[in-house]
Amino acid sequence: MGQFFNLDNKFFQVINKIVDCFGLSILWLVCSIPAIVTFYLAYTTSSLIFWLLFCVAVAPSGVALTAVYYAVNKVVIHNRSYVWTEFRHAFASNFKQASAVSVILAVAAVVLGIDAYIMYQYAKEGKAIGSIYIVFVILIVFEAAWAVYIFPYMARFENTVKQLLKNTAYIAIANLPRTIIMAVVLGAVCLSVYLFPVILIIIPSVFLLFVNLIIEKVFRKYMSEEDALAEDERNRDSYH
Repeated sequence: MGQFFNLDNKFFQVINKIVDCFGLSILWLVCSIPAIVTFYLAYTTSSLIFWLLFCVAVAPSGVALTAVYYAVNKVVIHNRSYVWTEFRHAFASNFKQASAVSVILAVAAVVLGIDAYIMYQYAKEGKAIGSIYIVFVILIVFEAAWAVYIFPYMARFENTVKQLLKNTAYIAIANLPRTIIMAVVLGAVCLSVYLFPVILIIIPSVFLLFVNLIIEKVFRKYMSEEDALAEDERNRDSYH
């Protein structure tokens, strides 16, 4: 009985990780309120002004996504430090770059989405050129899959925005089977959130936990031997 109430046993460790995931998801959700509100207004009104506002409002959400991944990797996976401490550190240190990247991705997604919508309307009218909407849809899917690499990469490595986008695009294409798996799971997550919005209080960190298990193996292939050994040493120390 005494062992059961030991806070270091497996049961309480699992409970702590679940609580951490809830906390990180809620932090992301709070930071995403501007993006959620402006997206809703843009979607319901079809106003270009609101779409432009959305492209800017998405910045805190992207920064928070980077911070959540960093905290998931460091705290939830490797038991190093505390969730709030690492989230706050990653949020502050990645704010400028993650904001810029988020806006770039949002602008690209909005432009592609508008083009896809216009071409789809042509397709419904029977105009041959309308079939091009499929190309835009494919590009949107690729951008979403690409973004799955971009934010974790920012959380783990330092690079210029240009080099970051270039490296992650290469990694996404070079590891296409894993990219497809993560894109499919991301699609399932988006559908689940659409059907059951309440899961937003847990699903962001759970999805990034899943991504971590796949993407860290990919990142490791591009790390120098010295960096990989140093990473292993830090992770081993966290369990002692």
